[in-house]
Amino acid sequence: MEYQELPYVLIDYIGGKHGVHEDHVEFLKKYFHLITLKEYIENKKFLSEKIRAIYMWYHKPVVNEELLQSLPNLKIVASSGVGIDHLDLKLLSGYGVKASNTPFIVSSDTADLAMALMLASSRRLVEGYQMAVSPDTEYFPADWLGDAVSGATLGIIGMGSIGYKVAERAKAFEMKILYHNRNRRNKEEESAVGAVYCEKIHHLLQQSDFVLLSVNLMPATHKLIGKRELELMKPTATLINVSRGLVVDQDALVEALQNKVIKAAALDVTYPEPLPRDHPLLKLKNVIITPHMGTATKKTRLLMMENMIKSIQAGLMGLPIPHEVLL
Repeated sequence: MEYQELPYVLIDYIGGKHGVHEDHVEFLKKYFHLITLKEYIENKKFLSEKIRAIYMWYHKPVVNEELLQSLPNLKIVASSGVGIDHLDLKLLSGYGVKASNTPFIVSSDTADLAMALMLASSRRLVEGYQMAVSPDTEYFPADWLGDAVSGATLGIIGMGSIGYKVAERAKAFEMKILYHNRNRRNKEEESAVGAVYCEKIHHLLQQSDFVLLSVNLMPATHKLIGKRELELMKPTATLINVSRGLVVDQDALVEALQNKVIKAAALDVTYPEPLPRDHPLLKLKNVIITPHMGTATKKTRLLMMENMIKSIQAGLMGLPIPHEVLL
């Protein structure tokens, strides 16, 4: 049987803060000849024509025109996660390179985290933990209260896969669900979760006790929530963001939280990530911040890797690519 060389695939690096997970490497090596960016730079003359795909983990390696020019046989860039704001699709298309992501795989875990942020913020879990373990605590004050989630109104901005799964979970909490989306869901989908469509975003903001952001970052959603939008929200409302930090005008959010324009914020995403250690958001008691961990479960990360493998294989064989990202 004739030996077939494994396809050469470029990765950023292995391990560390943002490298390919070390426990994924052996599995990936069953399908690909992995080349780190450092190895590629050191042996560009030999490897430039060998590499046919890029395995992009945590948005790395950065794919710019310089890199594309140096990889004449590149066919596909497979990116982990759902966001595509780090991909220049027009540039990739100009070089005949296709792109894919892993959108539906991350939906359940991200929806779970959105609910966790809502519950943690409303019931003041972080403050409660600090009170419970503090060496200075002598008693628990009876008037230390949070807000009820059950029966409250949840406004979802971005009713894609993640937003819809949040709605499914919120239904179990008997929440009233409003949503705003570029495209309205069909009546059967709305009825299944009891969601009411708001054509205008300000109608949603004015009525919601919790506002969840689950949109893709693009020019139309850059700083979608700013000073005006925050002022439309209830002073008792909480903003929850599991999309991208740049969907919110962060300076306006700080001001709104400091001046009690809104009650609280629960953020899995910020800009930059992590925030500078002296950033005002880190000093506010009415803010919960998590380290962009919506997809951070072993199961989901494994499924993301497997999906990326399938996309690369399909792209190299000229077959339809699962979850191809189109212009």
